[in-house]
Amino acid sequence: MDSLITAAARALAAGDALGALQRVALRDDPPALALRGIAMAQLGEHPLARELLRRAARGFGAHEELARARCVVAEAEVALALRDLNGPPHALVAAAAALAVRGDRANALQARLIAARQWLLMGRLGEAAALLAPIDLREPGMPAALAAVAGLTLAELALRSLRVAAARDALAQAREAAARARVPALLAEVEEALAAMQRPAARRLLPGDGDGDGGGVAREQLLRLDDVAALLASDVLVVDACRHRLGSGSVGAQEGSGAAPTWLSLARRPILFALAYDLAQAWPGDAERDALIASAFRARHPDETHRARLRVELGRLRALVKPWARIESTARGFALRPLDGRDGGRAVVVLAPPIAGEQASLLALLADGAAWSTSALALALGNSQRTVQRALAELQEQGRVRSIGQARAQRWLAPPLAGFTPILLLPAALSFE
Repeated sequence: MDSLITAAARALAAGDALGALQRVALRDDPPALALRGIAMAQLGEHPLARELLRRAARGFGAHEELARARCVVAEAEVALALRDLNGPPHALVAAAAALAVRGDRANALQARLIAARQWLLMGRLGEAAALLAPIDLREPGMPAALAAVAGLTLAELALRSLRVAAARDALAQAREAAARARVPALLAEVEEALAAMQRPAARRLLPGDGDGDGGGVAREQLLRLDDVAALLASDVLVVDACRHRLGSGSVGAQEGSGAAPTWLSLARRPILFALAYDLAQAWPGDAERDALIASAFRARHPDETHRARLRVELGRLRALVKPWARIESTARGFALRPLDGRDGGRAVVVLAPPIAGEQASLLALLADGAAWSTSALALALGNSQRTVQRALAELQEQGRVRSIGQARAQRWLAPPLAGFTPILLLPAALSFE
């Protein structure tokens, strides 16, 4: 490797993309193309960076497998920045194994981190955890910049699983590594992640001020992530509108089985969740039949068929929530009656997203500042592309998102969601098993 290539590589490692380009901007040999691609990626010119890296990979000969593998890893990172989630992370894992066999541990770790971050964007927390499990941030010889990125990735995984203490520990190590690396962008990212933990993450809807019939004025309390974690581990019955689930952190202990807390996911059963949500909001009173029909079935003028359907759906919900509560019929509707907890009567708490609306998760993904394609958004949310397109059209009419490009090059952007963290709005249910 000649002196200019070496100097450019050192400049890139220090985060000096312009300094690297000054040394290799006029060269078209494969090593220079690869370094130019990485430099352009650092400057935010991702489409050009991807093209340069592909040219570099084609330019390396059959005997230069290590160099080609490095180009593959760099191109995968550019694809992640472009929110192109179509490439399978399994290919990156294979590349990481190949790099490790050839002694390039730094790039092997980089490949694993990119794959883990892609799984996180897609809400596949289990796969991301499996990739991150072997990583030790205190391992001697780990490059400082990679240690910072690894700490940030571990912190995101911990936050998505509401392990707040583990997230703080990972961020503390990431901050130390970023300071050693002396890369301003990494330091800024760590500080932003630390600040996000202090912002509201959800709203706790408190019982109304009425006479106990559920008709009072609703109040709310803003909760940070550690408050949410404590609430979900407590004895109260939580109806979680952030993750569309219902449960209590003490169910396993209450049953005396020693099992981990059990939560009922209603993410794929929106009618049942709407009914559970309305019953929980009305607690300790009852919810009117017509109000339940309007909320669950979107029917403004209910008739006997709607009331019959309501009884059927409530029967299904009653069977599902049996470990936590009873659903009783009253003179004017239905009431949620939680079973006793460890200390007697169990309270009911409604945990709502920090922002209202059916497109909250979509806005949370777009809030990272990256430009997303509709296909990537659909893949991350687990919805059809057509559903995402309709939601984006509604948000565009409201002025909350904007598009750039046309046809297949069209991408969607949204301003950052100021004032709170969108962690609980991102795809994937929390794992309590």
